[in-house]
Amino acid sequence: MKEVIRTEAAPAPFQGAPYSQAIKAGGLVFVAGQVSLRPDHGEIVGDTIQEQTEQALRNVRAILEAAGTGLDRLVKTTVFLQNLDDFPGMNEVYKQHVGDQPPARSTVEVAKLPSGALVEIEAIALA
Repeated sequence: MKEVIRTEAAPAPFQGAPYSQAIKAGGLVFVAGQVSLRPDHGEIVGDTIQEQTEQALRNVRAILEAAGTGLDRLVKTTVFLQNLDDFPGMNEVYKQHVGDQPPARSTVEVAKLPSGALVEIEAIALA
C-alpha cells in the first residue's frame, strides 16, 4: 500500500509533471528531488549554492513533516549539483540540517537542473 504525500508548504510538482512530492510506503517516505523553489511563488530562491541548498532542504523538511516524520529520520539522500565545485558550500549548509547521525548520501554532478537550479536533493526517511 502506498500513500501520496502532498503539502502546500513545498512546491507542487514541476510544471505539472506526473510525480508526487513524496510517497509513503513500507515504513519509508520517498521524497522527490527538491530544488530551491519557494512554494508561494515558484521561482528559484538565491544565487549561491548555500542559499539554494537551504531552500531545497526547507522543501524536503516540509514534505517529510507532512508525512509525519522529519530530517532527523533521514536514511538516504542524493544530492545533484550542477557544478561539483559547489560541494563545500552545499555541504556547509547540509550538515547544519542532518544532525549528528547523518544519512547515507550520494552526491553527483549533472549537466542541468530544472529552472537553472544549482542543487537538487532527494531523500528517503523512516516514516
